Amino acid sequence: MLEVQALSAWWGPAQVLFDVSLRVRPGELVVLQGLNGAGKSSLLQSIIGLGPRAAGSVRYQGRELLEQPVHARARAGLGYVPEQRRLFGELSVADNLMLAARAPQADRLQQVMALFPALQPALRRPAAQLSGGEQQMLALARTLMTGPAMLLLDEPCEGIAPILVQSIRATLLLLKQQGMPMLVAEQNALLAAHADRLITLTAGQILGTQQP
Repeated sequence: MLEVQALSAWWGPAQVLFDVSLRVRPGELVVLQGLNGAGKSSLLQSIIGLGPRAAGSVRYQGRELLEQPVHARARAGLGYVPEQRRLFGELSVADNLMLAARAPQADRLQQVMALFPALQPALRRPAAQLSGGEQQMLALARTLMTGPAMLLLDEPCEGIAPILVQSIRATLLLLKQQGMPMLVAEQNALLAAHADRLITLTAGQILGTQQP
């Protein structure tokens, strides 16, 4: 489904990824582990086409994406949830969701809200007034509104209240049960026990791959 081959990336003159290769098959949850600065975020950003200059190969559904713009990669089926969330803080939760929606909007909204019932009472509130955990839910929900076929998630459970961490974790595991393939960067190992593979990054290189 997703195949990365010999991917290297640079922020300016500084190389941050070195010949990284990995694969995510249909329905798999693959977890990227590593300390801050290991290259997890740079890898996800290179796959979706944001940020670093990259060389190598990123193939999705047999199609080479590395020279494609971000919107083309999204249209191909990749959904990306960044660590910084990048919400429209002045807009309501509902407006954030509907801006990302693809038709039919009503059906998609109903499906997404079923995954995030905690957002239902906050639909008319500005996104900036949500807690960190609620904002993370909204960022994930907004990406799901685009109807992705695969998710790239950067630290989805980092720095939020434990009760909301458990809710987000449960939602991600439900998506896995429904067949959604995911490549997830995380440090806290909340999803590791449920992963099909764990990939450890160190200094921009794959240190090892293992089954949980």
